[in-house]
Amino acid sequence: MEIAENAALVVVDVQKGFDEAGFWGPRNNLEADDNIAALVDAWQATGRPVVFVRHDSLNPGSPLRPGHEGNDLKEYVQERRGKGSGPELFLTKTVNSAFLGTPDLGAWLTANGISQFVVAGIQTNMCVETTARMGGNLGYDVLVAYDATYTFDLEGPFGWRRGADEVAQASAVSLHGGGFARVVTTKEVVDAVA
Repeated sequence: MEIAENAALVVVDVQKGFDEAGFWGPRNNLEADDNIAALVDAWQATGRPVVFVRHDSLNPGSPLRPGHEGNDLKEYVQERRGKGSGPELFLTKTVNSAFLGTPDLGAWLTANGISQFVVAGIQTNMCVETTARMGGNLGYDVLVAYDATYTFDLEGPFGWRRGADEVAQASAVSLHGGGFARVVTTKEVVDAVA
């Protein structure tokens, strides 16, 4: 696997509010936070650009709403901000895609000559997937570090309910099989940038 010298790492919505299990329900991949931290460390050690994304929910009952402690980035992410020698961007959004946040992610990637990025964060099938899909549609070379993401059980139409692992796997299959992104592991990515 080849990771460009200026490939960006896009860290999506790694916020304290996702630890509120009573709101979200069962999650998968308990190793995700360690893998996200490893990716940020690898990017910062090699001077590559990092984008930190925060979801500012418009839902007044959401743990991710502004003014609620859950809106804050998790401590291990917050303490890493500003520690790398490469370019860094912090953006906020109110929808699923980081491309529809402020400041403008696409403009920042273009200004920095970036055509490849790796996505990690929360939730696999929501903001991670939507950001990856839009990136693929916009012509970026997108990789999703699958084991550096997690999600929750989800209920859909007709009473269908899927466990978090099933939901995450379906997301990965859609992204990879549909050609939006390459779904890879944290180890593969870290080994490629070392």
